[in-house]
Amino acid sequence: MQQQVARNIRNKIAAGELRHGQSLPSTRELAEQWQVSVFTIDKAMQILAQENVVVSKPRAGRVVNAPDQAVRHEMRTDKPHVLLVGGYAGSGKTELGRVLARETGWPMLDKDTLTRPVVEAALNILGRSPNDRESEEYLSRIRPREYEALINALTENVQCGNSAIVTAPFIREFNDLAWLNRMEVAYGDMGAKVSIVWVYCDAETMHTYIRHRGAARDSFKLDNWLSYLETVDIDFRPPVPHLVIDNSASGAPLQTQARQLISAIVSEG
Repeated sequence: MQQQVARNIRNKIAAGELRHGQSLPSTRELAEQWQVSVFTIDKAMQILAQENVVVSKPRAGRVVNAPDQAVRHEMRTDKPHVLLVGGYAGSGKTELGRVLARETGWPMLDKDTLTRPVVEAALNILGRSPNDRESEEYLSRIRPREYEALINALTENVQCGNSAIVTAPFIREFNDLAWLNRMEVAYGDMGAKVSIVWVYCDAETMHTYIRHRGAARDSFKLDNWLSYLETVDIDFRPPVPHLVIDNSASGAPLQTQARQLISAIVSEG
C-alpha cells in the first residue's frame, strides 16, 4: 500500500496538481484520506524523500520539491500528433494526460472536464442522478454526445495545426476496430498522426485510486466492486498498434514512462 500512496503523490507532483513548495497534509491527515495506517504513510513518505521529490522543512513539515515545474516545455512537430489516451476508471489516464501536456505544451482535452457539467444537467432533466454512468438511458442517449463533443474539440485543434492529448475511458471505442480505423483515416486526411495509448493498472491499485479520489460518480463501482470487476478485462489491449503505460504500483514512474512515450511517438513520426 505504501507504494500505491507514494506513486499517487508522485504522479500528482509530475502532473502539476501538487506544486513546488506546497506543504503536504500531516501524516495523520494523509492516513485518514487514504484510509491506511500512519505507519503506511510514513513508509510512503520515506520513499518520496529518498527520491527527493518531498523534503522536510522546519515549521512547514513535508514540502513538495519539484523546481523543474517552473520550466515550460514547448514541442513543435512537422505535423500534428493526436494522442488518444484510454483506460479504465482509476487507471490514471488523466494524470498521464496532464504529465504529457506539461512535457509537450500540447493542449489536453479531458472528457470529464469538458462535458461533466452538461452531462449532469442533462441527467437531472431526465430525472436521473447526476452521478449516473451505468443506466441504459445514460449509455444510449448521453454518452455518445459526450464523445461527440470531445472529438469535435479535438478536430478543431487539429484543423488549427495543433497537436492534442485526449483523455477518456474509450472502452467502447478502443474495442471498435472500425472506429479506430476511421479516426486514423480522418485525421490522416488532416495531416495528423494518431497514436493510441492504453493505461494499464491492476485491480488493487485501481480500487485504491478510485476510493481515494472519492468522486460521487464512482459510488456505484465502489459499492459493487466485485460485480464491477467482472465487467472489466484487466488484460485488454486495443486491436491496433498502440503504446501501453503501466500505472500499477510496481510500474516505472509515470513521468519516466511519459517521456519514453513522447520519444517513441516523435521518433516514429
